[in-house]
Amino acid sequence: MDGSGPQGQGQGQGQPGRAADPQELAEEAKPDQLQEDEDISSDYGSRDKPGTALGRTVPDGNALLPDIFHTDRLLFYERFKAYQDYILADCKASEVKGFIAEYLEKVLEPSGWQAVWRTNVFEVVVEVVDVEYWALKAVVRLSEPFLCEAQVSTFTLECMQELLELKERQIPLRELWVVYDESGEFDQTALAVEHVRFFYQHIWRSWDEEEEDDLDYFVRCVEPRLRLHYDILEHRVPSGLVADYQNYLSQGEELYRKFLDVRNSISSSDSDSEVENVSMVEGLQLYEKIEHLKQKLKLIENPLLRYVFGYQKYSGLQAKGQRPTGTKITHVVSSTMMAGLLQSLIRDKLCPESCGEELEIQFHNDPLAAVSACYEGDTVIICPGHYVVDGVFCIADSVELEGYGLPDDIVIEKQGKGDNFVDCTGANVKISNLKLIQHDAVEGILSVHQGKTTLENCVLQCETTGITVRTSAELLMKNSDLYGAKGAGVEIYPGSTCTLLDNGIHHCKEGILIKNFLNERYEIPKISMVNNMIHNNEGYGVVLVKPTIASDVEDASAMKGNTQPTLSGDGRTCVEGFRQEELPECVTDELELYEQTETSEQTEGNYEIANELGAASVKKNQMHKKRLSKLGITEADDNLMSQEVFVSIVGNQFKWNGKGSFGTFLF
Repeated sequence: MDGSGPQGQGQGQGQPGRAADPQELAEEAKPDQLQEDEDISSDYGSRDKPGTALGRTVPDGNALLPDIFHTDRLLFYERFKAYQDYILADCKASEVKGFIAEYLEKVLEPSGWQAVWRTNVFEVVVEVVDVEYWALKAVVRLSEPFLCEAQVSTFTLECMQELLELKERQIPLRELWVVYDESGEFDQTALAVEHVRFFYQHIWRSWDEEEEDDLDYFVRCVEPRLRLHYDILEHRVPSGLVADYQNYLSQGEELYRKFLDVRNSISSSDSDSEVENVSMVEGLQLYEKIEHLKQKLKLIENPLLRYVFGYQKYSGLQAKGQRPTGTKITHVVSSTMMAGLLQSLIRDKLCPESCGEELEIQFHNDPLAAVSACYEGDTVIICPGHYVVDGVFCIADSVELEGYGLPDDIVIEKQGKGDNFVDCTGANVKISNLKLIQHDAVEGILSVHQGKTTLENCVLQCETTGITVRTSAELLMKNSDLYGAKGAGVEIYPGSTCTLLDNGIHHCKEGILIKNFLNERYEIPKISMVNNMIHNNEGYGVVLVKPTIASDVEDASAMKGNTQPTLSGDGRTCVEGFRQEELPECVTDELELYEQTETSEQTEGNYEIANELGAASVKKNQMHKKRLSKLGITEADDNLMSQEVFVSIVGNQFKWNGKGSFGTFLF
């Protein structure tokens, strides 16, 4: 599976050596990729050219303060290149501060430039008279004339002078914004200050210096955090996951401060008292919590694992339940209602011969409004038309959405940015005869969070991930066509049930992604794949994601002996321990219709998937038996546990997938 992130930006590893000298910086006026675009600000200004290559920012509604250099919107490539080639190179975490100080010594003007000193309560113009490079601070004095903008009127000239004296006139560089100068003399100074500010605001973590230095700091920490920052800026990460990341960061910083306090109290104490022992236990507990949060942060920072593990929360919408009156309503959606269409609807849907009671009907011109008006058991009939919606379909009740006609004639297109398109949490949701088109989204086109969703005879034109089947949810997808996902066409989470019958899944990053986590918290997903055409995907047709377990190598031979699937006489692939009568009724009916496979690629693909999933199931069963043994239970019900095996892989065709029909990703 391709481990590259969704950014498509430049790749690179830290280059050996320390920061480049000023001569090298002056020679490189602009990165090669940006040479042709004179309007794009360069990372490296040149003093050899007249004027400045950087833009200027005018303070909002404040005529007192001067303009500042416009440096806060640098491109990913500009920051990447600066940190990789000129600031950090191949330094270790413990050397970061020294490398930054050496970089500043080479490019930062030691005096003679003005800056706006910004805090939460005031902004004041100061003049830099010296720089303490290793402290990352500037020695300043107030500018003449005195220019200050504050939220309260108490910040007078005398007050600011007193404040500067208390700080020994040393201000952190990250709190300074360089005043704009047209000469170009201070371009590098402005960029250097911006790189320091950005680094300590978005890249550096308080605990980084204590991390092991097995890999250089740029590769291990800077690059993934920088990519995540730009993914968030460009709305490639779900808003909920962003909120989680920020929450984990704040929790981690708070716990780390407490940990340092506890550690310092222990180191300063010479006695072996009970209080010190309690502090050591508290310190260990804090350390474990911090390590747990750090692992969560690294998962989100990794562009592959971020989507492998996914964002498992949902809106938590409560089902409305039955309508207070006890009635069920049929909602008809049409932009315009012609007489002929109404007659056809009455004949085919609204008053069929089998209908023994009067139907209550409501008319809408917006499918989103119709779904929002639904209660338990309602039906939404969508007439032919092209509907553009700006919002999310949140279906929390057992509701049926049905297009009246062919899918290509009933198109629902999402407009505007947003994480989701269709979220299903209802106990029994059915969607049929619709074409869904997704644009500019972060999460998939359809997410089944809980309950069962049936998708039949639909077309899904995706842009990010396609369909996501979350833990404990169930999906039946039949006679549908899904394409265009930049991630996986179908993502299947542990503990879910997914039945795929007669579908086309094509032109996606991966066809189907199965997340099979082998530990006690998750059950293996139950999946049936029958007669699907999985083709023209960039990666694999099917990818299995599972953890690497140390005992895998030892048990490999044992697993192979127990999990080789066999081909039945009609060419179907079966896993040992699987019993036909255990299948869902809809699947057994379909199985009887299929004949022997004709292509070796098809048989091989079905065989590979069944073999790997069977091996995973046996491995999980072995782990389960070991846990039972520790509890004093010496026997386990093999027949019961065998039902975790992949339900059915029959008649699927895998063609023209970039990396083959099946692959395994170990993390």
